[in-house]
Amino acid sequence: MGKTIIFAILATFLLSGCFGDAGEKEWTALIYPDKTNNKRNKKHGVYNTLEECKKASLLELSNLGLEGRGDYKCGLNCNYHEGMKLDICEKMSK
Repeated sequence: MGKTIIFAILATFLLSGCFGDAGEKEWTALIYPDKTNNKRNKKHGVYNTLEECKKASLLELSNLGLEGRGDYKCGLNCNYHEGMKLDICEKMSK
């Protein structure tokens, strides 16, 4: 997992305190071609609900033939952080 994951989690907690619940919720689908490597992912789309994100992610894993090897996560209200070169999300769900 490493320092990157710990830093991303810490940043998520800090940023969630700054933004709070603005009312608008967007779920970003992140596809991991190799479920053992969480540093490599592909953004698949942005959805209005967690359920839509889950369904689209599972369909994309199937379309790519990665059902057994890949994984996905859905991030709530994600924003790309240029300095850290990763998406920071208020919450991650599966």
